[in-house]
Amino acid sequence: MLPLHEQATARVGMTFLQMVEKVRYEGAYPTRQRAEDVIHAVLAALGRQLTGDERVDLAARLPAEFSSDLTRQMTEREPLTGWGFVKDLAARTGGTPATARWDAGAVLAVTGQLAGPGLLDRIITQLPPGYALLFGRVELIQAA
Repeated sequence: MLPLHEQATARVGMTFLQMVEKVRYEGAYPTRQRAEDVIHAVLAALGRQLTGDERVDLAARLPAEFSSDLTRQMTEREPLTGWGFVKDLAARTGGTPATARWDAGAVLAVTGQLAGPGLLDRIITQLPPGYALLFGRVELIQAA
């Protein structure tokens, strides 16, 4: 059960078109179709990394047209670091690591807003190092 403040956030969300337009703006994509394609690719890649309640809870906060991208993926046996995620995304989309980093940042920033702070904390905690920056957060590393 989600805490009360997260339940309210989960109901607000965005429509499909609102999410596409928000990502289009954040990523400075020239068309809605380009933004939509990027969203599908990034959420599919994220779906290969997330497991458990975090994956289900995040899917529930996404527009239905995008939630299946997240949930229909088989989880990778070896989780990827944030940089590994970007390189994998570049390889799967035929882009460069720089464009994949841009795409991941544009989509995950909006996805993080939909998740809300509590769920986003849980997601980042579950994932290997390097994802906080992709979601637009500072990643603090403990000194050795």
